[in-house]
Amino acid sequence: MLQKDSLKTILLDAGFDQVACVAAKDVPNISDNLTKWLEAGYHGDLAWMSRNADKRASAKNLMPNLGTVFMLGLNYGPDADPLYILKHPKRAAISVYAQNEDYHDVMKKRLKSVARLLRDKYEIEAKIFVDTAPLHEKSLAQKAGLGWQGKHSNIVSRSYGSWLFLGAMLITHEFPSDKPEIDHCGSCQKCMVACPTDAFPKPYVLDARKCVSYLTIEYKGMLPRDLARKMHNMIYGCDICLSVCPWNKFATLSSEAAFHAREIANNPPLSELLSLDDAQFRSLFRKSPIKRIKRESFIRNVLNAAGNSRSHDLIKFIIPLLTDDSAIVRATAYRAIFDISGWAVLEDYAEYYNDKNDSVMQEIEALRKEYMESQGKKTHLTEPVYDIA
Repeated sequence: MLQKDSLKTILLDAGFDQVACVAAKDVPNISDNLTKWLEAGYHGDLAWMSRNADKRASAKNLMPNLGTVFMLGLNYGPDADPLYILKHPKRAAISVYAQNEDYHDVMKKRLKSVARLLRDKYEIEAKIFVDTAPLHEKSLAQKAGLGWQGKHSNIVSRSYGSWLFLGAMLITHEFPSDKPEIDHCGSCQKCMVACPTDAFPKPYVLDARKCVSYLTIEYKGMLPRDLARKMHNMIYGCDICLSVCPWNKFATLSSEAAFHAREIANNPPLSELLSLDDAQFRSLFRKSPIKRIKRESFIRNVLNAAGNSRSHDLIKFIIPLLTDDSAIVRATAYRAIFDISGWAVLEDYAEYYNDKNDSVMQEIEALRKEYMESQGKKTHLTEPVYDIA
């Protein structure tokens, strides 16, 4: 008969760095906390969070005959301080986890091989999950003992700091639970204080609507003006709250080559990214998690970073995007020109191109109003600035 330690060894041999488990009887139910979080609207446009709230409350809802949940951790520790790139505004800051291959693919491949072994050799049914199902991996990881959910709401490991991917394997066979991890954050609030957009209304609670990761990855509209200005040069995700965690003193470089940064994702110049068409974008990020946001959101993010850079050198790369097929890209291009060169320059381009899309013209009008207010001038007009008929 398969023993718990034997299965742990199998999972470690499959390439995971940490393995711990929680018996079905000890699986936490997060229904109350989840309901409060959803009622506060902190999930933003993540409608699937509310649609699957009942399933997400407990892992038992995903496998009626659940015996044990095995939680897997895979270290993706970087080889340099991720905050260093924020001092170089003309280059793109891409979250550590997205600088090479998609971790979903890497972890799923390993979990599938173990699941097949359990089915074929031990007749044990298994279901595997890597951040793609209504399963609250972080509460399970803490209950199993992999780490604790820090004040930034992510898992913190005593061995790997904040750099830990999570996966889950639900099996029908019951094993005794491992010892849960306790909270070691103490009075520290460095992660909360460091957040540039104040996305933590209180410890352990994230307001996704203000989170840079949410805004650059999940949010599809025009970036909210007040938050966009605080996003620096971050174009995909954010590592600030993770990077400042004191427990990272125990972090080590990931041994997984698939997570080591590729050149194109290792803080590339914004100028190179602004020129990508759809085919180039899809080819360049074919195996990367970046591919999931598609070109429109990606270029929107790069344009926002360009505007925040205040670099006049980037204007020549922005101008071609004023005629892009995407209205969001065009509107953000006008915003970037405004942020770099001011209203006088933007006005020249706006009059020249005279965009016919209402949303683009509304953005131009909002920028004009912002300029007028900054000059202490009246902003009410009875006529539109430009003819959009």
